[in-house]
Amino acid sequence: MDQTGRSTLSDSPASRHAVRLGGVLALSVIACNLIGCSKALFPQDEARTQFDRYDRSRDEYAPMYIEDEFGRQRPNLQGRLSPKR
Repeated sequence: MDQTGRSTLSDSPASRHAVRLGGVLALSVIACNLIGCSKALFPQDEARTQFDRYDRSRDEYAPMYIEDEFGRQRPNLQGRLSPKR
């Protein structure tokens, strides 16, 4: 506020347009995020690479995650990185 009690912020059409544009951009970012989270990019039951298809065809596929003794999902590093039979 200045000495006369008026606001120093301008209420010009350009500033209102900038605020409106910022709101529209924020809403569009939120909408895109909600749309993008609709389904998984890589489903668990499909092969992700040609190597997964090769292992599945020879019945040597190792799952990505295993369940430990406490019921938690852990990456199956040993099963996926160890040499095949």
